[in-house]
Amino acid sequence: MIILDGKAVSEKVLENVKETVQNLSRQPHLAVILAGDNTASKIYVNNKQKAAEKVGIKSTIIELPAITSEDNLLSIIKGLNADDDVTGILVQLPLPEHINKNKVMNTISPQKDVDGFTPENVGKLAIGLEPYFYPATPQGIIMLLDEYKIPIEGADAVILGRSNIVGKPMAQMLLRRNATVTICHSYTKDLETKIKTADIVISAVGKKIVRCKMDRNNSCVVDVGIFRNDNGKLTGDVEFDLVSPSCGYITPVPGGVGPMTIASLMYNASKVY
Repeated sequence: MIILDGKAVSEKVLENVKETVQNLSRQPHLAVILAGDNTASKIYVNNKQKAAEKVGIKSTIIELPAITSEDNLLSIIKGLNADDDVTGILVQLPLPEHINKNKVMNTISPQKDVDGFTPENVGKLAIGLEPYFYPATPQGIIMLLDEYKIPIEGADAVILGRSNIVGKPMAQMLLRRNATVTICHSYTKDLETKIKTADIVISAVGKKIVRCKMDRNNSCVVDVGIFRNDNGKLTGDVEFDLVSPSCGYITPVPGGVGPMTIASLMYNASKVY
């Protein structure tokens, strides 16, 4: 069994991004909007800012109070769209409850949408066209699989979770690489059989759901979930000690998908349209 070291691979990606940025005619500039007082969001934004600084990308954090109006947020985004100095825009989720997330995503320019969440980028991905940006977590997972030369073409891939952030775009990206994809969710029947007979399992649910030994000893299990258990320890969707002896590759939590998401986002932020 091989542990997929997301931290090591992310460092490699960031070094490549840094080299790319140094050779650009102008410095990329990422604007990050943080609305509200979500502690986890503040940590994520801080990590993104540190990564941007590391690779030579200028970053501006725009902090807004939780009571900020939807109109004010949309006005700020429109201003960033029109600002030629800003090459990338990221709105940190979740947003305060009174703000319509879809309206926000509809307002960001697709050419600056480093998260890959705007309807245009999502639609291009869905119909097989090249989006301006791929969503960071699925793209980071693909980078990780490729680094370890894990076969995607012809693989039976099972995705747990159907979110717009991970599950759905992950399925589209694996289909592009000629995998056979099954998306599982809370209504899926015989879930355990689907999991243990897969070549690739990608779980993005946020609860302990992968609790079976794998039938294929060269299978790959990717754990996107990260949360604290009853003892306060960071853990993921996969029962690591149970699953790891029966598979060929597995990601740890933490240190697997998380660093790859940040590295993938910096890869996106280095693109200047």
